[in-house]
Amino acid sequence: MTVAFVGGATGYTGRALVAALRTAGINTVAHVRPDSPRVVAWQERFEALGAAVDMTPWTCPAMTETLRRLQADLVFSLLGTTRGRARAARVAGGPDAGYEAVDYRLTATLYAAAVGVTPPPRFIYLSSLGAREDTRNAYLRVRGRVEHILREGGLPFTIVRPSFITGSDRAEARPGERIAATLLDGVLALAGAVGLSRLRDRHRSITGAELAAGLVRVARDPTLAGCVVSADQLR
Repeated sequence: MTVAFVGGATGYTGRALVAALRTAGINTVAHVRPDSPRVVAWQERFEALGAAVDMTPWTCPAMTETLRRLQADLVFSLLGTTRGRARAARVAGGPDAGYEAVDYRLTATLYAAAVGVTPPPRFIYLSSLGAREDTRNAYLRVRGRVEHILREGGLPFTIVRPSFITGSDRAEARPGERIAATLLDGVLALAGAVGLSRLRDRHRSITGAELAAGLVRVARDPTLAGCVVSADQLR
């Protein structure tokens, strides 16, 4: 029986992915930060879906032991933060919550832990369209660095690169992102109308539910190991 471990389960896409995995009948373990102020609420939510909840601390030895104990076949990395959350953490005097600390170091920790598991699990990484190491955009640069780790490492992996992830059910207030996604989708709709359907499908926004369903399909397709998957392949 397949066992899926979801890092970043409490995020918008993570929540949808846990539900999609359970709908597909896959044994699912949702990771929740042990210091999360909403631990009880997350436990109730995920357990109601039939998923197990794990609160392993973010250290490589601890995470390696957890993945070994679970005999995880699939490790999903959906870890990410926002500039707003990073700024709020600085104001509150809390631990660093910027792109380097969350998007890069936590993902690298999860990957290093998965490397220590035998047989090796498949690592499915939620990256972003435009990710590359040489960009000035901090968010995309971090994701490009993670992609480099995956390509140079020894695990089977799949990189997923959607465009904007949006939807009416998204709780986080991201007005700039929503406006950009709406404008881009409008332009792409015109592109599709004049025959550029591949361009439209590759770049238009995707909802959390659509992305989650696509992630499950990608994870179940062994031919996509070692591949980069774009939004048009997720729908």
